[in-house]
Amino acid sequence: MTIITVASQKGGTGKTTTAAAVSCWAMEHGLKTVVVDLDPQASLTHIFGGDGNVPGAYELLKGTPAEQLVQSCDGLPDLISASLQLAGTESEFSTKLGRDFFLKKSLASATGRWDLAVIDTPPMLGTLLVNALTASDKVIIPLQVDTFAAQAVYQLIGTVEQVREYCNQGLNVAGVLPTRYSNRTVLARDLLEDLREKCGTLGLSLLPSISEGVAVRESQTMQQSLFTYAPKSKPAQDYAVAIQQILEG
Repeated sequence: MTIITVASQKGGTGKTTTAAAVSCWAMEHGLKTVVVDLDPQASLTHIFGGDGNVPGAYELLKGTPAEQLVQSCDGLPDLISASLQLAGTESEFSTKLGRDFFLKKSLASATGRWDLAVIDTPPMLGTLLVNALTASDKVIIPLQVDTFAAQAVYQLIGTVEQVREYCNQGLNVAGVLPTRYSNRTVLARDLLEDLREKCGTLGLSLLPSISEGVAVRESQTMQQSLFTYAPKSKPAQDYAVAIQQILEG
């Protein structure tokens, strides 16, 4: 089972949208897929129509087998839901030995059930993000192309490097993914080019940009896959290109 984390230490970057897109595209292309929502805000759980009041990601971290926590969502990948209990894990796990490996251990027993697991994470450094990165083969870094984009990349890469050193030597960065992008202004194009140069300096791949589009919000409101709801929309087409590159890389 391949495990991919979608992570950013800054909010509003399209992180949850990207996690949903990757998992839905993979499922619709024949991969048995599960999504783990590790964000206490539970946005992914909501847009999948999941129930945050039943055992989910918190119990997964506590050692409950993944197979016992799955929710089946109509036309969508399997879901292990988030709940507000996740918000307390920072203090609850702070004195526990091996706390960074809890998720990896729980997912290891589910290797035969799914081909792909996609993990959505909270927009901050902490136990939940480190657990996700420790368990993962790849990490996608979504961000908006703005003045602070490069800073967001530097912050997360610092975390990734620490996780590689202490927890997961095999963790790879699948790429930096510009989201909600519009090339209508010179500034936006200049910022994207600057980001490309910064990524090159860091040895990172800049993935194809994801266009801004109302279809993303509409599909989430309807609790449907973007690729089912609006397959010909620009965001769906952009995501398809980027995701194929991520999964084949």
